[in-house]
Amino acid sequence: MKSVNINEAKTNLSKLVAEAAKGEAFVIAKAGKPLVKVVPLNAPTPRKMRRFDFMAGRIKVPDDFDRMGEEEIARLFGVE
Repeated sequence: MKSVNINEAKTNLSKLVAEAAKGEAFVIAKAGKPLVKVVPLNAPTPRKMRRFDFMAGRIKVPDDFDRMGEEEIARLFGVE
């Protein structure tokens, strides 16, 4: 993705907006630090992130979950 300095963006705003409207998103930076991202309005929106707790209350993790299969794993690695 193209990055332009804020002064360059001021000077070439019309050209940059026309490019963004065609689907070419860009970043405006100040002193090399990205400030904003310019994207066309018809750009697809990012998918909503799914929460890790979406199954909260529907499943139960056993208390010995971290020790499940301990004996078999030890046997497979010859650590009996």
